[in-house]
Amino acid sequence: MKLDKKALLLYAVTDRTWIGEKSLPRQIEEALKAGITFLQLREKNMPRQQFLEEAMQIKKLAKSYQVPFVINDDVEIALKCEADGVHLGQKDMAVDRARSILGADKIIGISAQTVKQAEQAQSQGADYIGVGAVFNTSTKSDALEVSFDTLRKICDAVTIPVIAIGGINIDNVQKLKGSGIQGIAVVSAIFASKNITKATKDLLNKVKEILNEEVKEY
Repeated sequence: MKLDKKALLLYAVTDRTWIGEKSLPRQIEEALKAGITFLQLREKNMPRQQFLEEAMQIKKLAKSYQVPFVINDDVEIALKCEADGVHLGQKDMAVDRARSILGADKIIGISAQTVKQAEQAQSQGADYIGVGAVFNTSTKSDALEVSFDTLRKICDAVTIPVIAIGGINIDNVQKLKGSGIQGIAVVSAIFASKNITKATKDLLNKVKEILNEEVKEY
């Protein structure tokens, strides 16, 4: 799958911390119906066979809504479930190695906190970069905050799309205007909401408004 930059506008990352009466697939489908444009499945502590089965189920959901679907960190699971790609951290498999396993047509994103990391990811063949945490976040307690100035410098330094992640919600997303990002990635702003549909629609409308005059051509 070739990455369409518009697919990065509202990038949802799953987290089963907030599963209540609804199952994770049900939460995800609600977000898909409401307009998320990209989906990442993140499971840190699930047995591998269960993870694979879940990934295959959610991949079908995402495909039915024509939304790109990637796996967090795990190249093997991404390959087995035929996901659209993988998102890697700085301590995960190198981008070029992941590319050699997944193939030229798969989407590979990588997290970065510095211009050097972003430039390296681009040179190795990453399709997009996730930069954060741009705000304080409870999702990753060890995440270092990235300043607005650094975020903007990263956007200026690379030619592949950049998305911001980390603590983003409807109340602070406006602060990212002018940074040069292509979209936002959110976790709790959608999945911790009591009304996933409303939260998703509100965020999508807001990010479209903010980025309307800033979307780069790649």
